Amino acid sequence: MGLFKQFLCDKNAATAIEYAFIAALISVAIVGGARAIGIAIQSKFYGPLSSNLS
Repeated sequence: MGLFKQFLCDKNAATAIEYAFIAALISVAIVGGARAIGIAIQSKFYGPLSSNLS
């Protein structure tokens, strides 16, 4: 338990945790943006293609 408490009180640990949160937020934004772009591309190309195949 002492090691965990020491980790929480350490300034470097706090900085590492902050950087981890920032990296997680950036990755969520990238995944969300990629999904939105993928849906837009899919509707642009798959819509006309499927209507031509029918």
